[in-house]
Amino acid sequence: MLCDPRTGDLVDRATEIIKVLDPDERVRFSYELIDSEIEVNTPISASVDEAMDHLTALRRRVRDLGRDLDYRIGISGTHPTGLADDQRFVDSEGYQWVAEQLHYYALRNITFATHVHVALPDGDSAIAVTNAARRWLAPLLALTANSPFFQAHNTGMLSARTFQFGAFPRTNIPGTFRDFEHFCKVLETYISMGSIKIPRQVWWKIRPHGHFGTVEFRICDVQRSLDRTRMLVALCQAICHRAQRDLAAGVLVQDLEMEYLNDAVWKATRFGFDARVADPLDEQIITMAEMVERMVEYVRPSLEELGTADVIPIVETVLRKGSEAQEQLGEYESNGFEGLKRMLMDRVEFGSG
Repeated sequence: MLCDPRTGDLVDRATEIIKVLDPDERVRFSYELIDSEIEVNTPISASVDEAMDHLTALRRRVRDLGRDLDYRIGISGTHPTGLADDQRFVDSEGYQWVAEQLHYYALRNITFATHVHVALPDGDSAIAVTNAARRWLAPLLALTANSPFFQAHNTGMLSARTFQFGAFPRTNIPGTFRDFEHFCKVLETYISMGSIKIPRQVWWKIRPHGHFGTVEFRICDVQRSLDRTRMLVALCQAICHRAQRDLAAGVLVQDLEMEYLNDAVWKATRFGFDARVADPLDEQIITMAEMVERMVEYVRPSLEELGTADVIPIVETVLRKGSEAQEQLGEYESNGFEGLKRMLMDRVEFGSG
Protein backbone atom coordinates (compact mmCIF):
# COMPACT_ATOMS: atom_id res chain seq x y z
CA MET A 1 0.00 0.00 0.00
CA LEU A 2 1.29 3.49 -0.87
CA CYS A 3 0.30 5.66 2.07
CA ASP A 4 0.38 9.31 3.09
CA PRO A 5 3.15 9.51 5.73
CA ARG A 6 1.02 11.77 7.91
CA THR A 7 -2.39 10.06 7.82
CA GLY A 8 -1.80 6.54 6.54
CA ASP A 9 -4.44 7.08 3.83
CA LEU A 10 -3.82 5.75 0.33
CA VAL A 11 -2.05 8.06 -2.12
CA ASP A 12 -1.59 7.70 -5.89
CA ARG A 13 2.11 7.17 -6.43
CA ALA A 14 2.55 4.02 -8.56
CA THR A 15 2.87 5.94 -11.82
CA GLU A 16 5.48 8.22 -10.25
CA ILE A 17 7.43 5.21 -8.97
CA ILE A 18 7.55 3.61 -12.41
CA LYS A 19 8.74 6.89 -13.94
CA VAL A 20 11.74 7.29 -11.61
CA LEU A 21 12.98 3.69 -11.66
CA ASP A 22 16.25 2.88 -13.38
CA PRO A 23 15.61 1.08 -16.70
CA ASP A 24 17.44 -2.04 -15.56
CA GLU A 25 15.31 -2.43 -12.43
CA ARG A 26 11.92 -1.65 -13.97
CA VAL A 27 11.31 -5.32 -14.79
CA ARG A 28 11.01 -6.01 -11.05
CA PHE A 29 8.13 -3.53 -10.58
CA SER A 30 4.68 -3.45 -12.12
CA TYR A 31 1.34 -1.73 -11.83
CA GLU A 32 -1.61 -3.23 -10.09
CA LEU A 33 -5.16 -2.17 -10.82
CA ILE A 34 -5.09 1.09 -8.85
CA ASP A 35 -2.49 3.85 -8.64
CA SER A 36 -2.10 3.60 -4.86
CA GLU A 37 -0.62 0.10 -5.13
CA ILE A 38 2.71 -1.12 -6.50
CA GLU A 39 3.72 -4.71 -7.19
CA VAL A 40 7.27 -5.98 -6.76
CA ASN A 41 8.34 -9.33 -8.13
CA THR A 42 11.51 -11.26 -7.53
CA PRO A 43 13.63 -12.88 -10.22
CA ILE A 44 13.79 -16.66 -10.44
CA SER A 45 15.45 -17.90 -7.26
CA ALA A 46 17.16 -21.20 -6.52
CA SER A 47 16.12 -21.24 -2.85
CA VAL A 48 13.74 -19.70 -0.35
CA ASP A 49 16.57 -17.66 1.16
CA GLU A 50 17.55 -16.26 -2.23
CA ALA A 51 13.95 -15.30 -2.93
CA MET A 52 13.69 -13.59 0.45
CA ASP A 53 16.91 -11.66 -0.16
CA HIS A 54 15.43 -10.34 -3.41
CA LEU A 55 12.09 -9.56 -1.78
CA THR A 56 13.71 -7.71 1.13
CA ALA A 57 15.84 -5.62 -1.23
CA LEU A 58 12.78 -4.72 -3.30
CA ARG A 59 10.80 -3.78 -0.20
CA ARG A 60 13.63 -1.48 0.89
CA ARG A 61 13.81 0.07 -2.56
CA VAL A 62 10.13 0.99 -2.47
CA ARG A 63 10.61 2.38 1.05
CA ASP A 64 13.56 4.52 -0.02
CA LEU A 65 11.75 5.93 -3.07
CA GLY A 66 9.02 7.12 -0.74
CA ARG A 67 11.36 9.60 0.90
CA ASP A 68 11.42 11.64 -2.31
CA LEU A 69 7.91 10.85 -3.53
CA ASP A 70 6.19 11.57 -0.19
CA TYR A 71 4.71 8.21 0.72
CA ARG A 72 5.32 5.34 3.12
CA ILE A 73 4.75 1.63 2.64
CA GLY A 74 1.83 0.15 4.52
CA ILE A 75 1.16 -3.59 4.54
CA SER A 76 -2.23 -5.25 4.97
CA GLY A 77 -4.45 -7.47 2.85
CA THR A 78 -6.86 -4.53 2.53
CA HIS A 79 -6.51 -0.87 3.38
CA PRO A 80 -8.71 -0.41 6.47
CA THR A 81 -10.36 2.88 5.45
CA GLY A 82 -9.64 3.35 1.73
CA LEU A 83 -12.75 4.10 -0.33
CA ALA A 84 -13.50 2.78 -3.80
CA ASP A 85 -14.64 6.19 -5.02
CA ASP A 86 -11.24 7.68 -4.19
CA GLN A 87 -9.23 5.21 -6.31
CA ARG A 88 -7.81 5.84 -9.77
CA PHE A 89 -7.18 3.10 -12.30
CA VAL A 90 -3.65 2.82 -13.66
CA ASP A 91 -3.20 3.61 -17.34
CA SER A 92 -2.23 0.22 -18.77
CA GLU A 93 -4.01 -1.82 -21.42
CA GLY A 94 -4.39 -4.97 -19.32
CA TYR A 95 -5.83 -3.26 -16.30
CA GLN A 96 -8.07 -1.00 -18.35
CA TRP A 97 -9.61 -4.23 -19.72
CA VAL A 98 -10.32 -5.32 -16.14
CA ALA A 99 -11.85 -1.92 -15.40
CA GLU A 100 -14.10 -2.16 -18.44
CA GLN A 101 -15.19 -5.66 -17.43
CA LEU A 102 -15.95 -4.97 -13.76
CA HIS A 103 -16.47 -1.19 -13.48
CA TYR A 104 -17.30 -0.31 -9.85
CA TYR A 105 -16.25 -3.72 -8.52
CA ALA A 106 -12.80 -3.29 -10.03
CA LEU A 107 -12.35 -0.10 -8.01
CA ARG A 108 -13.40 -1.98 -4.88
CA ASN A 109 -10.41 -4.29 -5.32
CA ILE A 110 -8.26 -2.41 -2.82
CA THR A 111 -6.45 -5.63 -1.98
CA PHE A 112 -2.88 -6.77 -1.43
CA ALA A 113 -1.60 -10.34 -1.68
CA THR A 114 1.57 -12.40 -1.87
CA HIS A 115 1.78 -14.85 -4.77
CA VAL A 116 4.31 -17.68 -4.70
CA HIS A 117 5.47 -19.42 -7.89
CA VAL A 118 7.13 -22.83 -7.68
CA ALA A 119 8.68 -24.37 -10.79
CA LEU A 120 7.68 -27.87 -11.90
CA PRO A 121 9.46 -30.01 -14.51
CA ASP A 122 6.61 -30.20 -17.06
CA GLY A 123 3.00 -29.33 -17.71
CA ASP A 124 1.42 -32.57 -16.54
CA SER A 125 3.42 -32.42 -13.29
CA ALA A 126 2.21 -28.87 -12.72
CA ILE A 127 -1.40 -29.97 -13.22
CA ALA A 128 -1.07 -32.91 -10.84
CA VAL A 129 0.60 -30.80 -8.16
CA THR A 130 -2.03 -28.07 -8.53
CA ASN A 131 -4.79 -30.62 -8.09
CA ALA A 132 -3.22 -32.05 -4.94
CA ALA A 133 -2.08 -28.74 -3.43
CA ARG A 134 -5.70 -27.53 -3.21
CA ARG A 135 -5.89 -29.56 0.02
CA TRP A 136 -3.64 -27.01 1.71
CA LEU A 137 -5.13 -23.72 0.49
CA ALA A 138 -7.28 -23.17 3.58
CA PRO A 139 -4.49 -23.72 6.13
CA LEU A 140 -2.21 -21.42 4.13
CA LEU A 141 -4.85 -18.69 4.21
CA ALA A 142 -5.53 -19.25 7.91
CA LEU A 143 -1.85 -18.71 8.69
CA THR A 144 -1.64 -15.51 6.62
CA ALA A 145 -5.06 -13.83 7.08
CA ASN A 146 -4.36 -10.12 7.40
CA SER A 147 -7.37 -8.02 6.37
CA PRO A 148 -10.19 -7.67 8.92
CA PHE A 149 -11.18 -4.14 7.84
CA PHE A 150 -12.55 -2.62 4.64
CA GLN A 151 -13.89 0.89 3.89
CA ALA A 152 -13.79 1.80 7.61
CA HIS A 153 -15.78 -1.25 8.67
CA ASN A 154 -14.79 -4.10 10.92
CA THR A 155 -16.00 -6.73 8.48
CA GLY A 156 -16.09 -9.59 10.99
CA MET A 157 -13.72 -11.43 8.65
CA LEU A 158 -10.06 -12.22 9.11
CA SER A 159 -9.44 -11.97 5.36
CA ALA A 160 -11.75 -9.39 3.81
CA ARG A 161 -9.35 -9.44 0.85
CA THR A 162 -10.63 -12.90 -0.04
CA PHE A 163 -14.18 -11.54 -0.21
CA GLN A 164 -13.27 -8.37 -2.12
CA PHE A 165 -11.20 -10.12 -4.75
CA GLY A 166 -13.82 -12.88 -4.85
CA ALA A 167 -16.17 -10.43 -6.57
CA PHE A 168 -14.04 -10.97 -9.67
CA PRO A 169 -14.90 -13.89 -11.95
CA ARG A 170 -12.61 -16.93 -12.10
CA THR A 171 -11.23 -16.41 -8.57
CA ASN A 172 -12.55 -19.75 -7.30
CA ILE A 173 -10.65 -22.90 -6.41
CA PRO A 174 -10.26 -24.70 -9.75
CA GLY A 175 -11.73 -28.12 -10.28
CA THR A 176 -9.66 -31.24 -10.94
CA PHE A 177 -7.87 -31.16 -14.30
CA ARG A 178 -7.22 -34.48 -16.03
CA ASP A 179 -3.92 -33.33 -17.52
CA PHE A 180 -2.19 -30.32 -19.07
CA GLU A 181 -4.14 -30.73 -22.30
CA HIS A 182 -7.41 -30.45 -20.36
CA PHE A 183 -6.17 -27.27 -18.66
CA CYS A 184 -5.16 -25.75 -22.00
CA LYS A 185 -8.54 -26.62 -23.49
CA VAL A 186 -10.30 -24.69 -20.70
CA LEU A 187 -8.15 -21.62 -21.35
CA GLU A 188 -8.72 -21.86 -25.10
CA THR A 189 -12.47 -22.07 -24.56
CA TYR A 190 -12.42 -19.01 -22.29
CA ILE A 191 -10.52 -17.06 -24.95
CA SER A 192 -12.85 -18.26 -27.72
CA MET A 193 -15.88 -17.09 -25.71
CA GLY A 194 -14.33 -13.71 -24.99
CA SER A 195 -14.32 -14.38 -21.25
CA ILE A 196 -10.61 -13.58 -21.16
CA LYS A 197 -8.09 -12.12 -23.60
CA ILE A 198 -4.98 -13.75 -22.16
CA PRO A 199 -4.48 -16.76 -19.82
CA ARG A 200 -3.39 -14.70 -16.82
CA GLN A 201 -6.91 -13.25 -16.61
CA VAL A 202 -7.84 -16.53 -14.95
CA TRP A 203 -7.37 -15.61 -11.28
CA TRP A 204 -7.95 -18.89 -9.46
CA LYS A 205 -6.73 -19.29 -5.89
CA ILE A 206 -4.07 -21.62 -7.26
CA ARG A 207 -3.20 -21.99 -10.91
CA PRO A 208 -0.68 -23.55 -13.24
CA HIS A 209 1.11 -20.66 -14.93
CA GLY A 210 1.66 -21.69 -18.53
CA HIS A 211 4.08 -18.87 -19.35
CA PHE A 212 6.33 -19.30 -16.31
CA GLY A 213 6.08 -23.09 -15.96
CA THR A 214 5.08 -22.81 -12.33
CA VAL A 215 2.34 -23.60 -9.87
CA GLU A 216 1.21 -20.24 -8.49
CA PHE A 217 -0.29 -19.98 -5.00
CA ARG A 218 -2.56 -16.89 -5.02
CA ILE A 219 -4.65 -17.28 -1.87
CA CYS A 220 -2.58 -15.52 0.82
CA ASP A 221 -2.77 -12.01 2.25
CA VAL A 222 0.48 -10.04 2.22
CA GLN A 223 2.47 -10.05 5.49
CA ARG A 224 4.27 -7.27 7.38
CA SER A 225 6.59 -9.84 8.90
CA LEU A 226 9.51 -11.09 6.81
CA ASP A 227 9.65 -14.26 8.91
CA ARG A 228 5.99 -15.01 8.17
CA THR A 229 6.56 -14.27 4.50
CA ARG A 230 9.48 -16.71 4.51
CA MET A 231 7.23 -19.26 6.24
CA LEU A 232 4.69 -18.92 3.41
CA VAL A 233 7.27 -19.23 0.64
CA ALA A 234 8.89 -22.27 2.27
CA LEU A 235 5.56 -24.03 2.78
CA CYS A 236 4.51 -23.49 -0.83
CA GLN A 237 7.82 -24.80 -2.12
CA ALA A 238 7.66 -27.82 0.19
CA ILE A 239 4.06 -28.64 -0.78
CA CYS A 240 5.12 -28.81 -4.43
CA HIS A 241 8.27 -30.76 -3.63
CA ARG A 242 6.40 -33.37 -1.59
CA ALA A 243 3.54 -33.63 -4.11
CA GLN A 244 6.01 -34.14 -6.95
CA ARG A 245 7.64 -36.96 -4.97
CA ASP A 246 4.24 -38.54 -4.34
CA LEU A 247 3.39 -38.23 -8.03
CA ALA A 248 6.59 -40.04 -8.99
CA ALA A 249 5.77 -42.77 -6.46
CA GLY A 250 2.25 -43.16 -7.83
CA VAL A 251 0.54 -42.23 -4.53
CA LEU A 252 -0.51 -38.62 -5.15
CA VAL A 253 -4.23 -38.01 -4.45
CA GLN A 254 -5.56 -35.37 -6.84
CA ASP A 255 -9.36 -35.67 -6.84
CA LEU A 256 -10.61 -33.89 -3.71
CA GLU A 257 -14.14 -33.03 -2.56
CA MET A 258 -14.81 -29.48 -3.72
CA GLU A 259 -17.46 -28.84 -1.08
CA TYR A 260 -14.94 -29.43 1.70
CA LEU A 261 -12.27 -27.37 -0.04
CA ASN A 262 -14.63 -24.41 -0.38
CA ASP A 263 -15.96 -24.72 3.16
CA ALA A 264 -12.45 -24.78 4.62
CA VAL A 265 -11.46 -21.63 2.72
CA TRP A 266 -14.58 -19.91 4.05
CA LYS A 267 -13.62 -20.96 7.59
CA ALA A 268 -10.08 -19.62 7.10
CA THR A 269 -11.52 -16.35 5.85
CA ARG A 270 -13.96 -15.90 8.72
CA PHE A 271 -12.84 -17.79 11.82
CA GLY A 272 -9.72 -18.61 13.80
CA PHE A 273 -7.86 -21.85 14.26
CA ASP A 274 -10.63 -23.41 16.38
CA ALA A 275 -12.96 -23.66 13.37
CA ARG A 276 -13.91 -27.19 12.39
CA VAL A 277 -13.21 -28.37 8.86
CA ALA A 278 -13.30 -31.63 6.93
CA ASP A 279 -9.97 -32.75 5.56
CA PRO A 280 -10.83 -33.28 1.86
CA LEU A 281 -8.48 -36.25 1.71
CA ASP A 282 -10.11 -38.50 4.32
CA GLU A 283 -13.22 -36.41 5.26
CA GLN A 284 -12.25 -36.50 8.94
CA ILE A 285 -13.61 -33.49 10.86
CA ILE A 286 -10.79 -31.67 12.66
CA THR A 287 -9.94 -28.11 13.71
CA MET A 288 -8.18 -25.69 11.40
CA ALA A 289 -5.20 -25.83 13.75
CA GLU A 290 -5.07 -29.59 13.26
CA MET A 291 -5.30 -29.10 9.50
CA VAL A 292 -2.30 -26.79 9.69
CA GLU A 293 -0.47 -29.42 11.72
CA ARG A 294 -1.31 -32.06 9.10
CA MET A 295 0.14 -29.78 6.43
CA VAL A 296 3.35 -29.35 8.41
CA GLU A 297 3.70 -33.09 8.91
CA TYR A 298 3.05 -33.72 5.22
CA VAL A 299 5.79 -31.33 4.12
CA ARG A 300 8.25 -31.88 6.98
CA PRO A 301 10.49 -34.28 4.98
CA SER A 302 10.64 -31.75 2.13
CA LEU A 303 11.31 -28.83 4.49
CA GLU A 304 14.18 -30.78 5.98
CA GLU A 305 15.60 -31.74 2.58
CA LEU A 306 15.29 -28.17 1.29
CA GLY A 307 16.86 -26.66 4.41
CA THR A 308 13.79 -24.70 5.51
CA ALA A 309 12.57 -26.70 8.52
CA ASP A 310 13.32 -23.63 10.65
CA VAL A 311 9.95 -22.20 9.53
CA ILE A 312 8.10 -24.82 11.61
CA PRO A 313 8.50 -22.79 14.86
CA ILE A 314 7.08 -19.77 13.00
CA VAL A 315 3.98 -21.81 12.14
CA GLU A 316 3.71 -22.81 15.80
CA THR A 317 3.96 -19.16 16.85
CA VAL A 318 1.14 -18.17 14.49
CA LEU A 319 -1.03 -20.99 15.84
CA ARG A 320 -0.36 -19.78 19.36
CA LYS A 321 -0.55 -15.98 18.87
CA GLY A 322 -2.81 -15.68 15.84
CA SER A 323 -2.41 -14.27 12.35
CA GLU A 324 -1.55 -10.67 11.50
CA ALA A 325 -5.30 -10.03 11.28
CA GLN A 326 -5.45 -10.57 15.05
CA GLU A 327 -2.69 -8.00 15.49
CA GLN A 328 -4.78 -5.51 13.50
CA LEU A 329 -7.88 -6.17 15.57
CA GLY A 330 -5.94 -5.62 18.79
CA GLU A 331 -4.47 -2.34 17.56
CA TYR A 332 -7.87 -1.09 16.42
CA GLU A 333 -9.41 -1.96 19.79
CA SER A 334 -6.76 0.13 21.53
CA ASN A 335 -6.23 3.05 19.13
CA GLY A 336 -8.96 3.07 16.49
CA PHE A 337 -8.40 3.54 12.78
CA GLU A 338 -5.85 6.33 13.18
CA GLY A 339 -3.62 4.16 15.33
CA LEU A 340 -4.19 1.16 13.07
CA LYS A 341 -3.16 2.99 9.91
CA ARG A 342 0.04 4.15 11.60
CA MET A 343 0.74 0.63 12.85
CA LEU A 344 0.39 -0.76 9.32
CA MET A 345 3.26 1.54 8.31
CA ASP A 346 5.37 1.41 11.46
CA ARG A 347 5.49 -2.40 11.78
CA VAL A 348 6.52 -3.21 8.23
CA GLU A 349 9.73 -5.23 8.43
CA PHE A 350 12.64 -4.41 6.14
CA GLY A 351 15.36 -6.59 7.62
CA SER A 352 18.75 -5.19 8.56
CA GLY A 353 20.02 -2.50 6.23
